[in-house]
Parts: sequence; structure tokens; C-alpha cells
Amino acid sequence: MDRSSTDPGRRRLEGIAALVMVQLCFGLFPLAVKMVHGEEATGLSPRALSAWRIAFGGVSLFTLALVLHGPRIWPARRDLSRLALCAFFGVVVNQLLALEGMVRSTVTNAGLLMTLIPVFTYGLAVLVRQEKPRLQRTLGIAVAMVGASLLILRDRGTAELSGRHLVGNFLIVSNCLSYAGYLILAGPLLGRMPPLVVIAWVFVLSFLALPLITWGEELLPAEPTASMWAWLTFILLFPTSLAYFLNTYALARVSASTTAVFIYLQPLVAGAAGVFVLKETLGITALLAAILLFLGIGLVVLRPSGRNRSSAPAWDEPAPQVRSSDEPVA
Repeated sequence: MDRSSTDPGRRRLEGIAALVMVQLCFGLFPLAVKMVHGEEATGLSPRALSAWRIAFGGVSLFTLALVLHGPRIWPARRDLSRLALCAFFGVVVNQLLALEGMVRSTVTNAGLLMTLIPVFTYGLAVLVRQEKPRLQRTLGIAVAMVGASLLILRDRGTAELSGRHLVGNFLIVSNCLSYAGYLILAGPLLGRMPPLVVIAWVFVLSFLALPLITWGEELLPAEPTASMWAWLTFILLFPTSLAYFLNTYALARVSASTTAVFIYLQPLVAGAAGVFVLKETLGITALLAAILLFLGIGLVVLRPSGRNRSSAPAWDEPAPQVRSSDEPVA
């Protein structure tokens, strides 16, 4: 028997290593989108990139799920309608809003705003009564939204580029809300199906939207460059397929709270990429917004101390049943 399959310490280290890789993949995603989009005349449009991601993600994730889970990959008929709604909010709307927003905003802003997903997920869970409202988490939502508002509205109206960033930031926040809705919808499915199987079917059912997404759209620019091909390959292999598989792998080895806390790495990776590669500047407003976002997310994600808790910290809990709010940021 493979010792790594039974040694809790080894399994935890494997899970943490997988989570670090997941955050690197998603943290570099906004930069990769910028590089693939490039100049509008020479790069891929957001709609074309969405089509590439849906097609590649559907084929690769479905194949992987079929290999790993065999007959368990086929969903019950009662789950098809919910899976279709998950595909609509979690992939189609989510990707279009995210990509349209990323090309109009900065890499740093995109990385920070994407961390609103756990906040929105908790807020929606309270609205649909999947979770009970708690003061600490409600305060976290308020603090995070103040931080997001600072990012969305900073430097507004001072130049045409700032207006473009305003629209881009708003689209990214809307994308986070759409993805949070998907997570709420996916919750009951994750209790009946392996997470990788759910994600695979969500991508496959998104194929139905491909004719609308690609209508009148060039899937490749007239003169694609070697750099564009390299960045597109990175997007398809890492943020689209590998990150989802590794996140599922990690969820079997570490606690849900650990998985959620690792989301903090994404804006750090994105911000570093934006500053060092694209020479973006942060400014006082962006730094203040980042502090508020981190504080708000922490209040939402971390459990309050005190009642109904064991003496062990959350990150030392055994691998839990998968919770919808712990999936990666798409």
C-alpha cells in the first residue's frame, strides 16, 4: 500500500502543495488574459478566449473524471437541470464577465476583487437560508465591500483609461456574484457527486452556449504571435484544467477552512505579476482597499473563537466533506 495514502502528515503536505499550485495558477490568470488579449487587432477577444476555455476545459475535465471515477461520472436525471444552471452561472456568465472585466481593468485590481467570491457566497447562502447570519461574517461582508468600492471607484473620471477600469472593475465584481450563485447551486450536488465530476459536467453543459458565444467572433486573430500561443496554452492547461483537478485533490487531504484561507495568495500573486511584468502601480487607495478586502475576507472565512470549537485550530481539522464555498476562483 502507498504510504502517502495513509500517512495523515504526508497527505496534508500533499494537499498544501496542491493548494499553493492552485493559487499560482489563478493568481497569474489575469496577467495571462492581458497577454493573450494584447492589442485588440492582434490578440484574442474575451469571447473567443471563453470559447477556448469552455471547449478545452470540458474535454479535459470530463476525460479526467471518467478515468478517475468511471461509472460514477453519470449524473442522475434529477440533477441535470441544476447542473445546467450551474453551467450558466458558473462558466458561461462567469467567464464572459470575468474576461471582459480583466481586459478593461488592471491585473492587480482583478486579483484583489476576485477574492470577493467567498464573501458573496456567504451572503447568498444567508439569503437562501443555507447558513445562519452571524455578526462577525456580516461585518466581514461590509468591510470587504468598502474595500471593493474603493477599488472600483478609485481615480474615476480623471482619464479615459480610468473610465475603462471602472467598467472592468464592475464586471469583475459582477462575475464574482455570478460565481457565488453557482457555488450555492452546486452545494447539493457536491453532497451526491464527486467534485471533479460536478465541475466536468458544468463545463460540458456549457457547450450549449458555444454557438452564441462564438457568433460572429474570430476564434483566432489574423496574425497570431508565438507569445499569444504560449499564453493561451498556459491558460488552457493551468487556470482552466490543472487548477480544478488540484483543488479537488487538495480537498481530500486538508480542511475546508485551509482551502478557503489559501485564496489570500491569489491577489498577492496577481499584484506581483502586475507590478513586475506590466509595471502597474498600486497607490495609497489600492493598498487601503487591499487591507480592507483581506480584513473582510478574513472575518467571513475564519471561524469565530469560542463556542462549539475544539482546542485544535481550523487548519488542523481532518479533511472535511466538500463545501461549495471552497471551490477555486475561476
